[in-house]
Amino acid sequence: QVHLVESGGGVVQAGGSLRLSCAASGPTLGPYAVAMAWFRQAPGTEREYVSAISWSSRSTDYADSVAGRFFVSRDNAKKILILQMNRLEPEDTAIYYCAARVSTADWIGTMPRDYDYWGQGTQVTVSS
Repeated sequence: QVHLVESGGGVVQAGGSLRLSCAASGPTLGPYAVAMAWFRQAPGTEREYVSAISWSSRSTDYADSVAGRFFVSRDNAKKILILQMNRLEPEDTAIYYCAARVSTADWIGTMPRDYDYWGQGTQVTVSS
């Protein structure tokens, strides 16, 4: 089991920045590699992929809509996943979810079905 808790959401004006964190805990984190990702979901839409990072951090990936503005990182010692979001746009408004899956060291996934564990989400609102 992996327990995930997101934080760092809030209200920001267009062009601003936010830094999301996801704290991970659970016995699975000890002996196994865990890939992690960020997804988001706006009202009335399906959950959308944002970014992913492998256990080793050697593999990272971004959705086209956020590439060059968002940056994902992780600290395995502290069991924290970070999403630095810059140049935010109103279209980025959504609930942001952290996801995790036991994996190989360099694996990443970009679909919600790739991940077994999910946080409760944190709201990000970008005003124009």
